[in-house]
Amino acid sequence: MSRYLVTGATGFLGGAIVRRLRENGEHVIATGRDRNKLDALPLENQKCGVSLDLATVDTVALAATIGGLDCIIHCAGLSSPWGRRSEFEYSNIRATEKIIAVAKACGVRHFIHISTPAIYFRFRDQWNVAEDCTLPQPVNEYARSKALAERLILESGIPYTIVRPRGLYGRGDTSLLPRLISAAKAAPLPRFRNGRAATDITHVDDVVDAIMTIAGRREDAVGEIFNVSGGEAISIEHIVEQAARASGVVPVWRNLPLLPARLAVRTGELLARLKPTRPEPRVTSYSLGIFAFSQTLDLSRINQRLQWRPAISWEEGFARTFPGKAMDRGKG
Repeated sequence: MSRYLVTGATGFLGGAIVRRLRENGEHVIATGRDRNKLDALPLENQKCGVSLDLATVDTVALAATIGGLDCIIHCAGLSSPWGRRSEFEYSNIRATEKIIAVAKACGVRHFIHISTPAIYFRFRDQWNVAEDCTLPQPVNEYARSKALAERLILESGIPYTIVRPRGLYGRGDTSLLPRLISAAKAAPLPRFRNGRAATDITHVDDVVDAIMTIAGRREDAVGEIFNVSGGEAISIEHIVEQAARASGVVPVWRNLPLLPARLAVRTGELLARLKPTRPEPRVTSYSLGIFAFSQTLDLSRINQRLQWRPAISWEEGFARTFPGKAMDRGKG
C-alpha cells in the first residue's frame, strides 16, 4: 500500500482520483476547503480528510501531520476563464509553492502536477499540439498562472510529472458541459467559420486512468510532461448540441463574422475590468476562441512512454454522463 496526498480532493477530478485510489486499496490523505465534501469521500477515517486553504497553510505543521508520502497528486487550483490576477496567483501559484514545500518535507518520491492545455491556446487552429511546443502569450490569467505554476515545478528539484488533461467532463462536472449548457439556455450561440471548430474533450475516467498509469510507472514518468485527451476530434457544435438536448435545451445558433465579434468581446472585457467588481462578461476572448478555433492534442508521448491510450469514446462518455439519454445520431 502506497501513501498518497491528493490536493483539491473536493473538486471534480480530485474526488474521482481519491475514489479510484481507495478502490485500489491505497492509503489516501485528501485536502480541500469543503468539510462536508471531504467527509463524503471514501477515506479510511475522518482524519484522512484535511480541510484547509492550501495557499495559507503552515507547511511545516502540515508535513508533520501527514508524515512520509510516496506520491502527491496536486489537483487544487482555480479554473476559470475570468478573474483577477491576484485570485489566480493566490490559488494556482502560491498554493503550488506551499505544496512543493510539503513535498520536500515529506520526502515525496513522485509529485504529479495537474496543469492545463489552456497554456497552448492561440487564436488559430492548432492540430495535434505537442508538449514541447513553444508556448504563446497567455490568453488569460488562468493560463498565465498555470504556466507559472509549471515553472515552479520544473525548478523545484522534486521528482515530478506534469499532466495537461484536455476538457474534462462526466457526471459531477460543474465546469465544461454545464457552462456550455447554460450558455445555450441563456442566448443564441455564436457560429464562426461555418462551425468548423473541433476539440478532443476527455471523460474524467480516462484522465484518472492516465494518472493511475503515471503513478504506477513512476520510473518512466518522472521528469515528463504528458498531454491527456479523449483522442477524438469532435466539433464544438456537436458537443453543445448533444449536451444541451440531453438537458432539455434546444440550442439556437447565430452565424457571426469573427473579427467584429472579437472586437466586441475585447471591448466588453475592457468595460468589465473598469468596474469595481470586475464581473465576468457574458463572453470572454477565451470562450469565443473555443467556439471559433480547433485545438487537439498530440498523445504520442504518453503512448510511447507509458503505452497509455484513451479508452472512452465521446459516445460512451455521453452515455456515462447522461444516463438514459439517447445521443442524436443525426447531429454532428
